[in-house]
Amino acid sequence: MPLEPYQIAAHNQQGEATHRRRYEFLLEEIGESAAEAIVTKLGTFQIAIPSWALGTGGTRFGRFPGGGDPRSLEEKIEDVGLLHALNRGSGAISLHIPWDIPKDVDAIMRLAARHGLAFDAVNSNTFQDQTGQALSYKFGSLQHTNAAVRRQAIEHNIDVIRHGEALGSKSITVWLSDGSCFPGQLNFRKAFQRTLESLQEIYAALPPDWKMFVEYKAYEPNFYSTTVGDWGSSYLYASKLGSKAYTLVDLGHHLPNANIEQIVSLLLMEGKLGGFHFNDSKYGDDDLTAGSIKPYQLFLIFNELVEGMDARGMNHATDLGWMIDASHNVKDPLEDLLQSVEAIKLAYAQALLVDHVALENLREQNDVSAAQELLQNAFRTDLRPLLAEARLRAGAALNPVGLFRELNIRQKLIETRGLKAVATGL
Repeated sequence: MPLEPYQIAAHNQQGEATHRRRYEFLLEEIGESAAEAIVTKLGTFQIAIPSWALGTGGTRFGRFPGGGDPRSLEEKIEDVGLLHALNRGSGAISLHIPWDIPKDVDAIMRLAARHGLAFDAVNSNTFQDQTGQALSYKFGSLQHTNAAVRRQAIEHNIDVIRHGEALGSKSITVWLSDGSCFPGQLNFRKAFQRTLESLQEIYAALPPDWKMFVEYKAYEPNFYSTTVGDWGSSYLYASKLGSKAYTLVDLGHHLPNANIEQIVSLLLMEGKLGGFHFNDSKYGDDDLTAGSIKPYQLFLIFNELVEGMDARGMNHATDLGWMIDASHNVKDPLEDLLQSVEAIKLAYAQALLVDHVALENLREQNDVSAAQELLQNAFRTDLRPLLAEARLRAGAALNPVGLFRELNIRQKLIETRGLKAVATGL
C-alpha cells in the first residue's frame, strides 16, 4: 500500500517537539560538528531488504502465518517501498532466484523506480530442489560427484547473473548447503576442488563490473562438514577466483562465540570483505532481529568496519554490501525489518562516534582499561536522536514502527491480500 507524504508529515508534527528536545540535549553532549557528520553519513547509508524476509518465517516444526504476506514480486517491491518510505534507509531489494524471476523486466524496473529502490545482490538457490528440476541436490550441488548435477547448478547460477544484469544488479551471492552429514560420506579435498572448479565457471560469466560474494556457514543443513564452512574457506575460494570475488559474512553463520569483529578486520585488511547479512542469534543461525540479542557485538563489528574502511579510503555507503537476512517466526515481518534497520544504523552511528585516533594511542600504550572505557562510552551514548534527525531530514517518519501501527498497515495488507497469503519462496 502507498504511504502518502501528508501521513508522514502529520505523524512527525506530533512528535517533532519531543524529538527536538532530545536532539538538542544530545548536541550538548557530543557537539554539533560530530552530530552533523554522523547525521550526514546516516543519510547515505542504505540497507538492502531481502525479498524472502518480507513474509512470515517458520521453523522445522511449523509456520504460523500472520496474514497479508506478499504473493508476488510486485507486492514484495511494494512492501520494501513502504519500508523505505517509513525510514529512508531501505533503498534496495535483494532478489532470490528462482523465487523472484520477473515476468516483465521493464515493468518491474518502473515499479522499483517509483518506490526509489535499486536492486541489490541477486541470490542463487541450489539448496532446494525446484519443481520440474531434472537432477537433485540431495548430495550437493557445486561439489556433487555427478558432473551433470554440477553442470545444472553452474547453469542456474549463470542464469541468476543474467536476471540480475537485466535489473541493474551488480553482484551475486552464492551460498551453498553442500557438505556431509556423516564421516566417510565425502572426500573433503575432492569436494573443495569440484566446488572451486564450478565457481570458476560462474565467475567467468560475471560482467566486468560485477562482484561475486561467497557466503559461508558452519553447519546446517549438513552437520558433519560444510564445504564452505568458515571465513577461511570462503577467503580461500575468493582468493583463488580473482579480484571480483569476496567473502560475505552472515552474522549467524558462525560457531558459538566466534569473534566476528576480528574476522571482519582481517578480511578488510586483505581487501576481501564483500558485505554482510545482518541478523542476531542466541544459539546458532537463529535469524533474529539485528541487535536484539547482542547489540554490543554489533557495535564492535561496526567499530572494526569504520576503522578498517577509513584506513583503506573506502566509501561507507557503497563499497560493501549491506543487507538483512532474518526470519520472522513470531513477529510482524515489516515491523521486524524496521527494527533491524534501526539497530544496524544505531551501531554504525555509535562506531562513528568513536575517536579512533585516541583509541589507537591507548592501544599502543597498552592502556586496556582506558580503551575499554572509550568504546563503552560510545556504545552507551544514546544516539537514537541522530537517527531520527536523519530520517526527518530525508522526509521519513520520526518513529517508523509507531507510524506503521498508527496507520494499521498490517490489517490493510490482510484486507488486500488475505489472511492466508503466503510469500513466494517460503
